[in-house]
Amino acid sequence: MESVKRNASRRPRVGILMGSDSDLEVMQEAEKRLDYFDIPYETRILSAHRSPLQTQEYAASASKRGLEVIIVGAGAAAHLAGAVAAHTTLPVIGVPIDSSSLKGLDALLSTVQMPAGVPVATMAIGKAGAANAGIFAAAILGGRDQRIAAKLARLKGEMAASVQEKDRKLKRKERSR
Repeated sequence: MESVKRNASRRPRVGILMGSDSDLEVMQEAEKRLDYFDIPYETRILSAHRSPLQTQEYAASASKRGLEVIIVGAGAAAHLAGAVAAHTTLPVIGVPIDSSSLKGLDALLSTVQMPAGVPVATMAIGKAGAANAGIFAAAILGGRDQRIAAKLARLKGEMAASVQEKDRKLKRKERSR
């Protein structure tokens, strides 16, 4: 089991897993969002197919180690999120990654089509999905952490203000024609 990154000396609350180091660029979008919310996390590379016992051990021990949410990114067959969800009661957020000629559709279907009783909350393919996974993890934690909830409200306000500013600029541009 290879440890890639830990963002703080504080106990991680979120685990970020990926099936390969080639997924790191995408999964860094989740890290950026967790950094915004000041949520400690750990980032790991595990494989449902190449290191199944380590994956099972990671998922089974996650809650005892203090994790509260696990974000999982994988491409192609993308069984990692499901394998993790099978061995934990924690919320698992899946991020399908474009890594094949099918442009991530294979990963999306592998991640979203879980049997009843083994849920994986599945985000969009790629970087937008990883970003949303980080925000969704914050929303889950924000239900019990007012500091995170306040930052989430601030983020939503910042996004709304950005759209309003773009709308004002467009209206000014149209009037000047």
